[in-house]
Amino acid sequence: MASVNVYLTFNGNCKEAFDFYKSVFGGEYPYIGTFGEMPPMEGKETPEGDKDKIMHVSLPISKETILMGSDTGGEWASHFKAGNNFSISVNAESKEEADKLFSGLSAGGQVTMPMADTFWGAYFGMFTDKFEINWMVNYDDPAKMQQHP
Repeated sequence: MASVNVYLTFNGNCKEAFDFYKSVFGGEYPYIGTFGEMPPMEGKETPEGDKDKIMHVSLPISKETILMGSDTGGEWASHFKAGNNFSISVNAESKEEADKLFSGLSAGGQVTMPMADTFWGAYFGMFTDKFEINWMVNYDDPAKMQQHP
């Protein structure tokens, strides 16, 4: 069965916000990475002003819940709107479940990133559904995740 978490998007102050949330909830970040740490992608260079922005951070809140987030930057920054800066993140238990959930929930909506294997080892995609809710679908393939700590 899939798990569901909230994914928050910030306009440059993600680290500050997550440090605040961490001060309230406690715990540690299992992962925090910047756009500057991303591997180079052909034809896409990270602007100097975005390199220190957070690409992804996660903060476990309980055994079942993880608060996740990132900063927006580059071509995505123009879409930032306070109050609509969150997504529902679904973590599937298989690639097949990820495809089924993505296909079903995105029907009639706008796909912003089709399901695909990523540099961080997950099978991942994003879309806005027909009700204007932002979604992320993720499957962490155990075989691939062993290669990417």
